[in-house]
Amino acid sequence: MEVLTSVKKSSVIHLMFAITFFTSGLIINFFQCILYFGLRPFSKYLYRKINYYLCYSFYCQLVFMAEWWAGSDLILYIDKDDFAKYFGNEHGYLLMNHSYETDWLIGWLLCDRVRLLGNCKAYAKKSIQYIPTLGWAWKFAESIFLERSWEKDKEKIKNQIKELVEYPDTMWLLLYPEGTRFTPKKLEASQKFAIEKGLPVLKYHLTPRTKGFTASIPHMRGKPAAIYDIQIAFKPSDPVKPTMKNLLLGKPLEGHMYAKRIPIEEVPEGDEAAAEWLHKLYQQKDRMTESFYETGDFFATSGVPRTDTFKLKRRYYSLINTIFWTVVVLVPMLYYLLRLLLSGSIIYFSIGVAIIILFYLLMDKTLGMSEISKGSSYGAENATKNK
Repeated sequence: MEVLTSVKKSSVIHLMFAITFFTSGLIINFFQCILYFGLRPFSKYLYRKINYYLCYSFYCQLVFMAEWWAGSDLILYIDKDDFAKYFGNEHGYLLMNHSYETDWLIGWLLCDRVRLLGNCKAYAKKSIQYIPTLGWAWKFAESIFLERSWEKDKEKIKNQIKELVEYPDTMWLLLYPEGTRFTPKKLEASQKFAIEKGLPVLKYHLTPRTKGFTASIPHMRGKPAAIYDIQIAFKPSDPVKPTMKNLLLGKPLEGHMYAKRIPIEEVPEGDEAAAEWLHKLYQQKDRMTESFYETGDFFATSGVPRTDTFKLKRRYYSLINTIFWTVVVLVPMLYYLLRLLLSGSIIYFSIGVAIIILFYLLMDKTLGMSEISKGSSYGAENATKNK
C-alpha cells in the first residue's frame, strides 16, 4: 500500500499522465477538426454521432483519474422512479452550484454512469476555446462560449440552444448561474449587490445571474428537454479537500449530489418571472447547503422533501480507454524522448527537455482552469449583468 501511495505521488507518473492526456487530446482534436470542416457542413447528424465518441475518449481520462486512480465516488440523492425514467433519456438543462474546484468533475462521474459524458456541453468564457486540447474539444463539441457582452451573448445563446436541442442523442447542457467560483471575497461582493438590488441575500451561494437562464429557456419550450437542479457538496470534515491536485495525488473524494428533474413548464414565462423563479431556487439551494454543512444531511433542516439515496456502479470504459491511450502514446513518445535525451547532442537534449517542460506547463494550465480565481470583479460584473 505504501508503494502504491508513493507511485501516485510520483512526479514522473504525473508527467506520464500529462503526456498521455495532451498528446491524445491533440490527436482527438485533429480528427475533430477534419470532421468539423469536412463532414459537419454536409451532415450535422453524422458529425455529432462520431464526435460523441471522440469527446468521450478524451473526457473520460479525467473520469479515470477521479474514480479509478483516486478511488473517488458519488452518493446520489435522486427519486429512483425519475432516475429510471428520465436521467439519460432526455435533453437536460443543468443548474449546478459552483462551490468547489472539482464539482464539475465529480458531476462527470454521474454523466459517465448514465452514458452521457460525450454529450456534455457547458457555458464557458470565450477565452477557454483557445486552450489546446480541452478548450478545442469543447469548441468542436458545440459548447456555448460567451464574451461577457450581453448584446452578442444573447444572440449566441439563442442560436446555439436551437442547435443543441436538435441533437440526435441525449445532451446535457450545464449552466453555473453564479457565473464564477464561490469564495468568501466574492460572497461579500454578492451579498452587497443583493442588498442594493433588493434580491435574496444568500449565505453559501453567490447571487445567480439570471440573463443567461432567461435567454435560454424560451428556446427549449416544447422540446424534449427538462431542467435538472443539481446540488453538489463535500463534507467539511472530510480529510481530503476537493481539489484537482489531491485527485492527481490519488486521494479519494466522496461527493454528495442532490438532483431533481423539473419540467420546463414549471418555469413561468417572461424574463422577470423566470428570474424570480431562479432566485427562489437558489434560496432553496442555500438552505440545503446550510443543512448539509450543519448536519451532514441535505434534508434535515432545509424543508426539502427527502428522496432516495443510492450509488451507481463504475463503468470500465474509462479504465480501458485510458490504458489504450497510455500504450498508444507513451510507448513511442518515451522511446523518442529517451533518444533525444541520450543522443549526446546539446540541441537534441534541449529539445527533449523543452518537450517535458511543455507538457508540465500544459498540465498546470489545465489544472488551473479549475482553480479558484484570486481576483474577483463579481460586484462590478453583476451591476451590469443581473437584474
